[in-house]
Amino acid sequence: MSVAANSSKTFKIGGDLEVNRLGFGAMRIVGEGVWGWPKDPDNAKLVLKRAVELGVTFIDTSDAYGPAVSEVLIGEALAPYKPGVVIATKGGLTRQGPAKWLPVGRPEYLIQQVEMSLRYLKTDRIELWQLHRIDPKTPVEESLGAIKDLQTQGKIRHVGLSEVKVPEIEQARKVIDIVSVQNKYNLSDRAHEDVLEYCTKNSIAFIPWFPVAAGKLAQPGGVLDEAAKKHGATVSQLSLAWLLHHSAVILPIPGTSSVEHLEENVKAAEVELSDDEWSQIEAAAKS
Repeated sequence: MSVAANSSKTFKIGGDLEVNRLGFGAMRIVGEGVWGWPKDPDNAKLVLKRAVELGVTFIDTSDAYGPAVSEVLIGEALAPYKPGVVIATKGGLTRQGPAKWLPVGRPEYLIQQVEMSLRYLKTDRIELWQLHRIDPKTPVEESLGAIKDLQTQGKIRHVGLSEVKVPEIEQARKVIDIVSVQNKYNLSDRAHEDVLEYCTKNSIAFIPWFPVAAGKLAQPGGVLDEAAKKHGATVSQLSLAWLLHHSAVILPIPGTSSVEHLEENVKAAEVELSDDEWSQIEAAAKS
């Protein structure tokens, strides 16, 4: 079967790092609660390899997924990386157990984590490194100042942020060039619409985590469900297709631990609705 994520349009992160817009989020390939090893590491590697086979060129992970487990699996499954495949990772969240997260943005900690990410991912340079959370106890200028030094050393190519508001992006941009923002966003949850608008205006990649719509929109008989049936698609595929339609800077990163689900997600790039159909869905989302 040949499904192509590259049937969606591409986006150049930072103006020079071209990726297919429908990517893969590598959070779900680890254990429950984003903690520890998956029950079947070989299957996790198979999912990663299949993603690349299907044309996915943008894979997003974090040193906190496991912790370290996701990066290790990616390095073992995909390194040396196929030309054009971009591995993005994040740093700045520590783990105290399953589903437990605590931000730490001290420069010495971030430097250590970048070095570990390079080792686990089996690479000499991280193409896109993102500050997973701004640490309220550490000035962002200090956190990103250390990252800028690593960028100067050639260990990081581009830098992004995660879960931020517009003023925080502007503050960070005074320290370092910010090329991506990763916030929670989907058709059902558009609390960060102003951040998306800012990113669209400034050609900053917007990477929505939790990209699939939930709640009443996704219920059987709802407008999303009816439109999905009409087009021979699933609600999940339609949710991803809407993101690709909504803004040219959006890079959805649906994640899964299943090859079958991965193939379903990738097909979302082929789903096309008319402007009127999208308008009806958006109207339902706002009601």
